[in-house]
Amino acid sequence: MIDFVAVEQGLALLFSSFSPWMVVVPGIVIGLIFGATPGLQISMAMAIFLPMTLYMDFVQAMLFLTAIFTGGSFGSGIPAILMNIPGTSSAIATAFDGYPMARQGKHNQALGVALVSSVLGTLMGYVILFVMIQPLSLMVLKLGPAEMFAVILWGMTLIASLKGEQVLKGLMAGFVGLLIGTIGFNELGMARGTMGQTYLLDGVPVIPAMMGMFAASELFKLANKGFIVESKASRKVKLGEIFQGFKLAVRYPWVMIRGGLIGVFVGAVPGVGSSVSNLLSYVETQRRDEDPDSFGKGNPKGVVASESANSTSEAGSMATLLALGIPGGGATAVMLAAFAMHNITGGPQFIRQQTDVVYAIIFANFAQVFLLLVIGLLFIPLLANIIKVPMRYLIPSVLVLAVMGSFGLTGNMTGPVTVLVFAVVGWIFRHYGYSVPAAVIGMLLGAMAEKSLLHSYQISGGDLSYVLERPVTLLILALLLVSLFGKRLLGLVRGRKTAAGA
Repeated sequence: MIDFVAVEQGLALLFSSFSPWMVVVPGIVIGLIFGATPGLQISMAMAIFLPMTLYMDFVQAMLFLTAIFTGGSFGSGIPAILMNIPGTSSAIATAFDGYPMARQGKHNQALGVALVSSVLGTLMGYVILFVMIQPLSLMVLKLGPAEMFAVILWGMTLIASLKGEQVLKGLMAGFVGLLIGTIGFNELGMARGTMGQTYLLDGVPVIPAMMGMFAASELFKLANKGFIVESKASRKVKLGEIFQGFKLAVRYPWVMIRGGLIGVFVGAVPGVGSSVSNLLSYVETQRRDEDPDSFGKGNPKGVVASESANSTSEAGSMATLLALGIPGGGATAVMLAAFAMHNITGGPQFIRQQTDVVYAIIFANFAQVFLLLVIGLLFIPLLANIIKVPMRYLIPSVLVLAVMGSFGLTGNMTGPVTVLVFAVVGWIFRHYGYSVPAAVIGMLLGAMAEKSLLHSYQISGGDLSYVLERPVTLLILALLLVSLFGKRLLGLVRGRKTAAGA
């Protein structure tokens, strides 16, 4: 239930002074810059600027960190659209259709679609959080590794649809990605696939590998081109076309609502979050569409599905942090550190005793959404000029950024070496018609799936009947089966009715 007295107190906290709002615009700009720079992570930005929050009160600190989070969620989609380089793993699916749109000279529309989907997705997520924060927290408490595995398995079904030119090649690429994802120590302390190399004991760094396979291999492919967009007329940055993208996005409200719901509930699952939600939203949108083959070729619905899901995931992870004190990912782990720095402990007691602060954070994010729209509009024309940069300058610049960013992630040469090795692997995959996205998804979700499956096995003692005692797991698996085979079964039923009527 909504505590309206606490709502009034929360609004008073926000509007009794202008000081909490002074950090919001800088936070959104920082998030946009870090999200839009290949190799830099939102959690990295938050960690770098975390010490500054010592000089703020708790509400102001949370506004600053959530502003970085909000800005970064949209910022990561910008390089995905313009250069086929997802700024973070939460923007992988954005690149599937955003980049083909950019190559067709529709970069302005694609960025407009991404901005509106991100803004409305974040707004939807925080509205759901405002209404359902307590039910969401109770739901998360009922989720165990079995439920996590079922959600990840659902996301992995996307591999089959990212078949590239041939189904078998797509599945093979996904399988290779899954194997790479299992390299290093597992949860039992067993080392696999390291080939005696100590730097592989922690596994293959996923973000540097993703940058290599997506970005560097794509740049190699474009080395003989003059520009990302061939037509000089199409390289112009037009504010009118960005607004056309706004209109295009709102033409698909059900895609956005579905993505938003998936984002909130998957985002609330600790350790899964936006990395899976954007993929899950994309695959569900593709499966339900009348023309699924148009996805991956510049269908704006793909951008709407991905951006709405990864933006609402922020609200889902915030629900877990505020209600249970459990970080859903790297960004909320930094926020948990901010909690500790201000001597505050997240969880049920925090919600009961400081409900006004919780509502203040939620309402502040409503305002951040509209600020993101304005700042994003100012930011897009600046970044969209990337398509005007000749490839002879763009390729070395992006490679240097990717290598430096990967070094920042790993702290040693493992990151840069991974980028370069997987750039070659990605180029080979593209050259022979294997699906690079399928391999990256396999890498990203393989380790997650193994960890959840192993924990489920340890809890159940290997007894399969354990699954039958988990109604949420059964519900997720049922939804998975419906999403995979529901359309076919419905077609069969209708065919039989038609035949019987004839």
